[in-house]
Amino acid sequence: MKITCKIWRQANEDAAGSMVTYQLDNVSEEMSFLEMLDMLNEQLTAENQEPVAFDSDCREGICGMCGIVINGSPHGRYESPVPTTTCQLHMRNFADGAVIEIEPWRAGAFPVIKDLVVDRSAFDRIIQAGGYISVNTGSAPEAHSTPAPKRQADKAFDAATCIGCGACVAACPNGSGMLFTSAKITHLANLPQGQPERPLRVKAMVAAHDENGFGGCQNVGECAEVCPKSIPLESIAQLNRDLIASLFKGDGKRA
Repeated sequence: MKITCKIWRQANEDAAGSMVTYQLDNVSEEMSFLEMLDMLNEQLTAENQEPVAFDSDCREGICGMCGIVINGSPHGRYESPVPTTTCQLHMRNFADGAVIEIEPWRAGAFPVIKDLVVDRSAFDRIIQAGGYISVNTGSAPEAHSTPAPKRQADKAFDAATCIGCGACVAACPNGSGMLFTSAKITHLANLPQGQPERPLRVKAMVAAHDENGFGGCQNVGECAEVCPKSIPLESIAQLNRDLIASLFKGDGKRA
């Protein structure tokens, strides 16, 4: 396959960026998208040019590090029926001679570090704002001592699958991180262990979301459409219900 890549190149956060065009020959349709970028970087290195910087780690669709906007869609919408991470996208989804536009996540809360690499530490600060849960240390408790209804446990498990890749932010026209934030809140809100700090947690995490430059949610729904772990839009409704309820509980201070 012959592939034309138009890639966003930016030296650092303060530098001006632009799209640069590269040509690749002999791309195998069995390659993953990141393997294609590896091939490009080998070519650039051989030509004494600066390789394209991009994030990756597990390359198994687990960690979410491989955040790239492909032809206008986070991670690329090609592997049906469920969205996938960039590392699990394969070149067989592109035709011979295809032109592919590759950009970093574009959001105010995710400043570009270099080329396709962005700073997603704002997600870490939202999680940190959530604080702790009240659990006793020591020996493992008896399995049935803290029962959790199956429906609630399933919802908690679904929310816990969020890998924090940031595709939801990149897809949102407002750059909102509410799907990520709601997944983290909904996870503990549906478990017995998460109840003591539940009102405080939602207020603190939503405040951290806003303080870190994420936009407001307008229920567009694009976030859930591109989520590689299929976090449901319903989790944002859960966040909103918890936030409203928290306004009538306590003074928001930890004991």
